[in-house]
Amino acid sequence: MWRLNGKVEVVAVTVAQYSKLTVEGLRKLLPPGFYPAWVVFTRRQKLKWLNYELVKLWPYVDQAASELIRTSLDPVFEQYKSLVLASIRFSKLTLGTVAPQFTGIEVLEDGSSGITMELEMEWDGNPNIVLDIKTTFGVSLPIQVKNIGFTGVFRVIFKPLVAEFPCFGAVCYSLREKKNLDFTLKVVGGEISAIPGLSDAIESTIRDTLEDTLTWPNRKVIPILPGDYSDLEMKPVGVLDVKLVQARDLKNKDLVGKSDPFALVYIRPLHNTTRKSKTINNELNPIWNESYEFVVEDPSTQFVTVKVLDDEGLQPSELIGCARVSLSQLQPGKVKVVWLDLVKDFDFQKDVKPRGQVNLELLYFPYDVPGIINPSGHKFALTSLEKALKTETDDTGASAIEKRKNVIMRGVLSVTVISGEDLPPMDVMGRADPYVVIYLKKQGTKLKTRVVNDTLEPIWNQTFDLVVEDGLHELLIFEVYDHDTFGKDYIGRCTMTLTRVILEGELRDTFPLEGAKSGKLNLLLKWTAQPIYRDQ
Repeated sequence: MWRLNGKVEVVAVTVAQYSKLTVEGLRKLLPPGFYPAWVVFTRRQKLKWLNYELVKLWPYVDQAASELIRTSLDPVFEQYKSLVLASIRFSKLTLGTVAPQFTGIEVLEDGSSGITMELEMEWDGNPNIVLDIKTTFGVSLPIQVKNIGFTGVFRVIFKPLVAEFPCFGAVCYSLREKKNLDFTLKVVGGEISAIPGLSDAIESTIRDTLEDTLTWPNRKVIPILPGDYSDLEMKPVGVLDVKLVQARDLKNKDLVGKSDPFALVYIRPLHNTTRKSKTINNELNPIWNESYEFVVEDPSTQFVTVKVLDDEGLQPSELIGCARVSLSQLQPGKVKVVWLDLVKDFDFQKDVKPRGQVNLELLYFPYDVPGIINPSGHKFALTSLEKALKTETDDTGASAIEKRKNVIMRGVLSVTVISGEDLPPMDVMGRADPYVVIYLKKQGTKLKTRVVNDTLEPIWNQTFDLVVEDGLHELLIFEVYDHDTFGKDYIGRCTMTLTRVILEGELRDTFPLEGAKSGKLNLLLKWTAQPIYRDQ
């Protein structure tokens, strides 16, 4: 049945024709002006039947989902403790009488022997959720979670496909993406603002727990037919090496002096999988140069997240800004250096005020991929001298995969400072007398080029050989200065790790000057490893 100018007409199509028919073929078959009604159905119209059935099922879904959420989140809540929160658990939990609405559906083609469906979902519910909160001050409070609004994507996988009814072996489901989550907190019979920092601590805990426990790659697998479905469970597929290099132009959160920034880095926001940097006091352009390793379960959907905070001592730390980058942007075995703009919140980015930038170096190593070798994964032992000199300890309880301080990568770094481009003018004549100071931050080694007079396009072509004791943890800094008779003027700097040149052996590139209005350095780096004998 087709429509033409509001009139209903009937067109006969044989089964053989229909089975081979495409939308374009159908349009050619029909007279001009005709179209099949289903072609213009919206995604919401196509899911009307599903929403209708969900409303009828919702009382039973409510009971099952409420119990699933309680059993999934209560153990995770125990891992979240802060300066304010001592414990958090559910006192009451029902999802109410309002069912979610599915607004769109997509079937993914991934080449596997299964069917993956993603359903867009909206929920403005009326749940009854009360949390039993115990603070570090010894106060117990019942906190009600109200006015919940949620939009996201729900993923369902039917896998594997088999020649036995119902034609699939198991069902796997998860929250694929949390697009938006709104809620308000209220103390039953009281005011939540009476305890400073309590509302923010509870809200952050709820959001992080939902993200870590219910969001993909976490998933639930329900066997339908007997069989082994361990391949559907979440499992590690690789390692992400994250180097927190530095930040710049951070927003000052202190009225007197400057912020004392530190950073939290994670893929999954559990306390035992979140890494905390050292605090750099009274600094808006901190250099951390710290390395962390994280287990990756699904690089196509996971993110690495950085939160930069101002250390307030005994008071709760204040968020300066946060940033994240998708692991899908990374090429296995290749270093990616990124500068990320800090934002106030990932869900609501209405606050567009500058909060600074954070600099990361990312390197992803999938397991069991030929030809991709993790340099920090080698099982090096320490020599007797290194054991005697080593004073750093790791009291974070990190597993072996996160302990990188014992990995030593020694070698000779050959640095050629080729030239500079478009340097900013530093004197009244619109010229400069630039030179470069080469600085290994961890070792403290410093070298400098000659001065090139009266130019903004200097050519040095000078090569320096540096013996590097710990290449994976060293930071190479090039500081450009303008030489004056009675001193020097700072122009800008380039900061980089050695990971890329260690992996590639030779690196030639152009690097923009940080902290300068303009300017670049053309550099050539070469790495020659120096093997050493170690204790057995």
